[in-house]
Amino acid sequence: MDIARILGKNQQWIAAKLNVDSKFFENLALGQSPEILYIGCSDSRVTAEELMGAQPGEVFILRNIANMVPNTDLSAMSIITYAVTYLKVKHIVVCGHYACGGGKAAMQSEDMGILNPWLRNIRDVYRIHKTELNAISDEELRYDRLVELNVQEQCINVIKTSDVQKAIKERNLTVHGWVFDIKTGKLKDLEIDFDHILEDIREIYRIV
Repeated sequence: MDIARILGKNQQWIAAKLNVDSKFFENLALGQSPEILYIGCSDSRVTAEELMGAQPGEVFILRNIANMVPNTDLSAMSIITYAVTYLKVKHIVVCGHYACGGGKAAMQSEDMGILNPWLRNIRDVYRIHKTELNAISDEELRYDRLVELNVQEQCINVIKTSDVQKAIKERNLTVHGWVFDIKTGKLKDLEIDFDHILEDIREIYRIV
C-alpha cells in the first residue's frame, strides 16, 4: 500500500469523524476509559476494533504473534497491570483466530530462528494437550483446536496475575476466551469453564 495514499485516507477519516461530531477529537483528547482489554494476534487480517465494531477509546489493545500471555513478557504484563489497575477495565478478552500461522508453525518440527523462544510457548500448549490434539486426524481441524486450546491457556495465564486476581475478587472483573473465524467473520465465545479448569491448580497460583 502506498504511504501517501495512507496519509490521504487519514484526512478522509478525520473529515468523516468531524462530519458526524465536530468535537470528536477534542473529546478523544480528554482521556480514555475503555471497558475492555483485548489481547489478540498481530495477524494483519484480524483488526481488533473493526471486528468488534468498536470506536477509538473503547478498547485497550495488546497484540502479538498468536495472542500469547507469557509471564516473562514485560510488555504483556505491563499492559495487563495498566489496563486492570489504572484503567479499571471490566472485561479481558483473549481472542485467537483460526488459520493462525503461529499455531501451525508451533505444531511443525522446524527451526525458525529468533521465533523459536516465542513459539515454544505455543508448543507448551501442544504438549499439555498432546493426547487430545494427536487424536484429531484432520490436520486443519487439529490446528483449529490448538487455536482454541491456546486461547484457553492464555486466559489462564491472565488469571494467574495478581492484578487480575485482585480485580476479580474486588470488582468482579471477567475474563473471556474468543476465536475469530476468518472464513466467516464471526466471533466465537468459547464459554470456558474457568472454575472447573482451575479447580485443581487454584491453590498453586492463588496470590491474593
